[in-house]
Amino acid sequence: MQTSNRLFDDLAKVANGAVATLAGVKDELEAMIRQQLERLLADANLVPRDEFDAMAEVARNARAEQEKLEVRVAALEATLAASSSTKPAGGARRRTKSAAEPQARKKTSRSKAT
Repeated sequence: MQTSNRLFDDLAKVANGAVATLAGVKDELEAMIRQQLERLLADANLVPRDEFDAMAEVARNARAEQEKLEVRVAALEATLAASSSTKPAGGARRRTKSAAEPQARKKTSRSKAT
């Protein structure tokens, strides 16, 4: 009877050793997989979540500002169209500079600089 108890004790020790070894292998395997994933993610050039959220907020604000400006430009264009349609066809035009005026100014500014 002592032999069968001793045999069972030895089998239990071997089984416990195998379970401990498998647990160690499992831990090492998880660590290796975690390292591989971290390396792949680092190589993927991903941004952290907080940076992504900050840039998303900047984009939302820029989009809102763009929409406001689009409304403002549309209103200004409508005002301009209304004011140009009410003016007579032979109305006063804005004076444009002749081609000689900028050149004359350039010459006088050069002579002042020297």
